Amino acid sequence: MPLALLALAIGAFGIGTTEFVIMGLLPEVAADFQVSIPTAGFLVTGYALGVVLGAPLMTVLGTRVTRKRMLMLLMGLFILGNVVSAVAPVFGVMLAGRVIASLAHGAFFGIGSVVAADLVAPQKKAGAIATMFTGLTVANVVGVPLGTYIGQSVGWRTTFFIVAALGVVGLLGVAKLVPEQPRAEGVRLRHELAAFRNVQVLLAMAMTVLGFGGVFAAITYITPMMTEIAGYSASSVTWLLVLFGLGMVGGNLLGGKFADRHLMPMLYISLGALAVVLSLFTLTAHNKFAAAVTIVLIGGLGFATVPPLQKRVLDQAAGAPTLASAVNIGAFNLGNALSAWLGGIVIAAGLGYTAPNWVGAVLAASALALAVLSSGLERRTVTHSPRVAGHVPEPVVVAEARR
Repeated sequence: MPLALLALAIGAFGIGTTEFVIMGLLPEVAADFQVSIPTAGFLVTGYALGVVLGAPLMTVLGTRVTRKRMLMLLMGLFILGNVVSAVAPVFGVMLAGRVIASLAHGAFFGIGSVVAADLVAPQKKAGAIATMFTGLTVANVVGVPLGTYIGQSVGWRTTFFIVAALGVVGLLGVAKLVPEQPRAEGVRLRHELAAFRNVQVLLAMAMTVLGFGGVFAAITYITPMMTEIAGYSASSVTWLLVLFGLGMVGGNLLGGKFADRHLMPMLYISLGALAVVLSLFTLTAHNKFAAAVTIVLIGGLGFATVPPLQKRVLDQAAGAPTLASAVNIGAFNLGNALSAWLGGIVIAAGLGYTAPNWVGAVLAASALALAVLSSGLERRTVTHSPRVAGHVPEPVVVAEARR
C-alpha cells in the first residue's frame, strides 16, 4: 500500500476523533456555557447534519481543482472549525465551529476514497479504501477515549486544540505524500450528477443508510442499556466503547480484504450476520460478558460493510465517482440520525432500552434485502445485454475494474 494512504488515514483519525469525542464531553461543555445537556446535544446533531449537507456541497465546489488540492483545503477547513470550537466564547460560536469542521467530513472521505482507489491496482481498491478508514476506526479506540480523558482532566478546550493539531499533521501529510492527480478533463457537475440516475448507485446508498443505521440504533443507546440492563457501572461504558472500536478496526480491515475478491457475498454475509447479532443483543444485553462480546461483533460486522459499500458506489459511478462517493459518506451519517430517532421512539413507547436492537435488526435485514435486489438486477442487466458472436458479457463491476 502506498505511503500516501498514511496521510489520508491521519486525516481520517482526526475527523473521527472530533466527530465522536464531543459525546463524552457534553457535561463539561454544557456546564461551561451554562446550557442544558439537551441543548449541548445540538453539537452532535449539528455536526451530523453538516456532514450530510456538506458532502455534496464541498464536493461540487471542488470540481474545478485537483483532488489533492481539495483534500488540503478540506483539512484547512477542519483545522479552522476545531480552533473556533476551542476558543468559542459562547455556545453559538461553539456550534458554528462544529458545523465548519463537519463540512470537511463527507467530502474528505468521499474524495479520499477516490484518491485511495486510484493509488493501487484494481484488485486492491477496497483494501486501499479500508486503509484510509482505519484512521476513523482507530479514532474510536484511541482518539475518543484519550480525548475524553484529557477533556475531563485538563479542560475540553484542550481536546479541540489537540484535534486541530492532528489536522495540521494530516494537512502536511497530504501535501507531502499524496501525489498530484490531474483533474479529469471533460468531467463537469452534470457528469457527476448523472451518476444518481443509476439505480445501482441509489441502491448502494440505501444499503449504506439502512446497514450502518442498524449499528447506531443499538450503539446510540448503549449507555442506558449497559447500566440499566446489563448492570455495568457508568464508568465502564468507556471501555465498552473501546471494545466497539476494536471491532470496528477488525471489521473494516476484513471488509476491505474480502470485498476486493467477493464484494456482494461479503455484503450478504456481513449484513445478514449483523441482523442476527442485533436480534440476539436483546437477550445478551442481560449478561455482562455476553453483552461485551456482542458489542465487539456489532462493531466488526457493521464496519465490514463500509469498504464494500464505498467501492460499490465507486464501481457503479465509474467515470464521475467523486460526488457519489462523498454523498455516500453523508448517507452513513443519515443512517446514524435515522436510527437514533427510531430507537428513541421505541424507548419512548415504553418498549425498554433493548428495543432499539430490534430496530437495528430490521434495518440491517432491509439492507440485506436491497443487496439481494441489487445483485439480481445486475445479473438481469448482464443477461439481457446484446451479445456478440463468441463473446460472453462480463459482470458490470468486473468490467469496470478492468478498465
